[in-house]
Amino acid sequence: MSLETRILEMMGTVITLSIDTSDSPRLLDQAQKMLEDFQQRFSANQQDSELMNVNAQAGIKAVQVSADLFSLIQKGRDMGISSHSKLNIAIGPLIKLWRIGFADARVPTKHEIEERLSLINLEDIELDAEKQTVFLKKKGMEIDLGALAKGYFADQLKDFFQANGVQSGIIDLGGNVLTIGESAKNPEGVWQIGIQNPLKERGNLVAVIESKDQSVVTSGIYERVLKTGEKKYHHIFDSITGYPVENDIASLTIVSDQSLDGEFWTTILFHESPYKVLNWLNQMPQIEGIVISRTNELFVSEKLKPHVVLLE
Repeated sequence: MSLETRILEMMGTVITLSIDTSDSPRLLDQAQKMLEDFQQRFSANQQDSELMNVNAQAGIKAVQVSADLFSLIQKGRDMGISSHSKLNIAIGPLIKLWRIGFADARVPTKHEIEERLSLINLEDIELDAEKQTVFLKKKGMEIDLGALAKGYFADQLKDFFQANGVQSGIIDLGGNVLTIGESAKNPEGVWQIGIQNPLKERGNLVAVIESKDQSVVTSGIYERVLKTGEKKYHHIFDSITGYPVENDIASLTIVSDQSLDGEFWTTILFHESPYKVLNWLNQMPQIEGIVISRTNELFVSEKLKPHVVLLE
């Protein structure tokens, strides 16, 4: 049996789903419907999405949401508070002010940034688990799940595929790769996941991670950029300053069992120095990773080293 692949253009990226089973066409159809449903409900860019209904009622009233959306908002809020807002799902007003990744992106004024900073406090997201409602206390607040959604979607797809008998496959949501079982193409059963060189054109790989039944999530300053003169602004924001995070990291890859964990940790650790990130990774039992600095230094966590092939 060989892998059957479905390629989709959605969520601002190219999604590739490949599975190895006799029932592949039906399962890929269902997986596509799942992704379309997630996009419709969780998007911060579609005015009629379930999430945008919550945002539209900010400062007015609590909104009841579906269980899965409530769960992700709750996880995002709790993890954000414990990380001192390094991960911040309330960051929507700041994202929409800068518009990085869109044609009308611009550098806002200091005054505009300060106004938005008053609207991105995670403590102003009020959750009622019994009623499954979300209330944003201040008018103008907006939840944006962009830092978490792909990881959540990837985990849900893997669970769905495995529940339906898929024993080998790969889910690629653009910068977020999750493998199922072993790869038939490789005698050792490992999947080979390429890591982009963040300082070169797309397609230039700096390393390959050999992975089996794991998630590989990469975040970098090269993905979406606003250039003004000599200055470049990337899309990973600091909730304290209102500007993109300033440090020496060009890209950060997290290897974990769950894709949602990869999303959490790429966002949270992106605020640190490469050495601090490496130190963290070496102390965390469930998380491994690769950090590439802006001066093209590559740092690999200890337990991951045997599974990384350097290409440059």
